[in-house]
Amino acid sequence: MKELAGGPALSEVLQQLADDEGRERVSVGDLLTALSDRALGALLFVFACPNALPALPGTSVILGAPLVLLAAQLAFNRQPWLPGFIARRSMSRADFQRLIGRICPWLQRAERMLRPRASVWALPPMEYLVGVVCLLLAIVVLLPIPLGNMLPALAISMLALGILERDGYWIVGGLVTAVVAAVVVSGVLFAALQATLFVVMKFFA
Repeated sequence: MKELAGGPALSEVLQQLADDEGRERVSVGDLLTALSDRALGALLFVFACPNALPALPGTSVILGAPLVLLAAQLAFNRQPWLPGFIARRSMSRADFQRLIGRICPWLQRAERMLRPRASVWALPPMEYLVGVVCLLLAIVVLLPIPLGNMLPALAISMLALGILERDGYWIVGGLVTAVVAAVVVSGVLFAALQATLFVVMKFFA
C-alpha cells in the first residue's frame, strides 16, 4: 500500500471507514474526523469526487456545501472546519460503501501516479490561488445546471490530489480541466438563456 502525505493512502482510510461495521450511518463529520490529520486536499477530493461520477443523484445536496467551505478555507489558509448542521448530514453505511466502491478504483490508479514534482504549483502562494479556483468551481457544483457538476468536480478532484501530494503536474491538469469546465458550463447557461428568451418571446408574441 502506498502512503500519501506521510500516512496511509487516502483510498485505504476511506475503505476502512466504509467497512466499519460498528456504525449504521456515515456522516460528514465522520469524514472530517477520519481525515482530520490530512491536508485540505484530501477533504476536498472526498467531497468533490462523487459529484464527478455519473448516476449518483443527490450527492451535491450532501457534499456541495462542505465543498464550498473547504475550498474557501484552502483559499484563505484556514484549518479544515465545518459547522454542526453540515457535519451532521449523513448517509447509510451501505450507501457509503457503494459510493467508496466506485471512487476507490479511480483513486488507487491516481495514487500510483502521484508524486512530488514541479511543487511550485502546489505551494503558497499558488496553493491559495488553487483554493480560489476550487471555490469558484464548488459554487458551480451547487448550481442546478444539467450535467454541470461533473467537469467542475473533476477539476476540483485533480487539483485536490495535486495539493495533497505536491504534484504540480496534476495541478496544471486540474487548471486546464477547470478552463474546459468553465467553457462548457458557460455554453450550457448561454443555451438555457437563449431557450428561455425564445419561450418568453413566443409567449408574448
